[in-house]
Amino acid sequence: MFSSSAKVAFLVLADGTLLEGKPFGYLGTVFGEVVFNTGITGYQEVLTDPSYYGQLVTFTYPELGNTGINIDDLEASHPSVKGVIVRQFAHTPSNWRSKQSFESWLQAERVIGISGVDTRALVRHIRDFGAMNGVISTDGSSSPVELLEKLKKTPLMQGLNLAEKVTTKTPYKWTMQCGVDFDRRVKAHKGEPYKVVAIDFGIKRSILQRLVSHGCEVDVLSANSDISEVLKSSPEGVFFSNGPGDPSAVEEGIELARRLISEVDLPMFGICLGHQILGLAVGGRTFKLPYGHRGLNHPCGTTGQIEITSQNHGFALDPESLLGTNVDVTHFNLNDKTVAGIALKDRPIFGIQYHPEASPGPHDADHHFTYFVSLMAERR
Repeated sequence: MFSSSAKVAFLVLADGTLLEGKPFGYLGTVFGEVVFNTGITGYQEVLTDPSYYGQLVTFTYPELGNTGINIDDLEASHPSVKGVIVRQFAHTPSNWRSKQSFESWLQAERVIGISGVDTRALVRHIRDFGAMNGVISTDGSSSPVELLEKLKKTPLMQGLNLAEKVTTKTPYKWTMQCGVDFDRRVKAHKGEPYKVVAIDFGIKRSILQRLVSHGCEVDVLSANSDISEVLKSSPEGVFFSNGPGDPSAVEEGIELARRLISEVDLPMFGICLGHQILGLAVGGRTFKLPYGHRGLNHPCGTTGQIEITSQNHGFALDPESLLGTNVDVTHFNLNDKTVAGIALKDRPIFGIQYHPEASPGPHDADHHFTYFVSLMAERR
């Protein structure tokens, strides 16, 4: 057996690339898809975003951990990522909100990390050759050659329904909203709240908070819910959440969206995976992007106003597949012209590929929540 003093950690990619670093966080070996995030803030939100389930996340910002970890910025109860790849991290946090250090949190949550990696070279490699599976090993249990052999047995992201891994097991109601300091533009809503059913494919807490802040009462249902469960509470709108994995593999979610679109007249709003599921439900197709969009500075729009957006996705809707359907493409990612927003031509149904909840990220796209509420208001 390969042995190590735990002073060296390995990152092995599926194409045989080997990078060495130092172990941090929890010691062990973990396999997943290697991706990168270009944001300079929000590492805690990223690591707890269920959309990253099954992935090894590389941060392009050179140092993480300065602000430590606090309870308020968690997007879920526990991290969803399989591993973390960084250039360096701060051993001691310096922030008044911090409750514990970055590394101690990773250790407690059993998340494996590798530091001291040339992340610039790694990101350039992924951009040149595409996102691919990899393995991080920090416990000295296997040699790089042995790790590569094991890595060959790891399934690809294509075809994986990972929403079923992160969805809620039981329905619940969400009532908490963002504090006034989060977004001073949102005023208190008066009158009866709008009844919304949210389908949880890996929903972020900040999305739920934004819905409540905009006057919604949210019932969260699992990804495998059927139409009778959705309509049981007589909702005024249906929300399809973000989530991980291949959208085309979320067959129950696609069928639910298809039935809701064809059988009821309700406003519907999809974000990220939810947006893709709406597109698939009306006859579109999705494809895997070479290395995905993960960051806080992606420009989206058409010929009108441009929004700087937060994004996290590895798949996209094929614009050619939407030709001849009842769908308008409302937004494009201006970096690569991929589909970033859709709307049905004659129904109050729309989706966006990016994250308007801005956690982390810019607030340019918050108006999509306002629009969703306005669609429900018109029907009262």
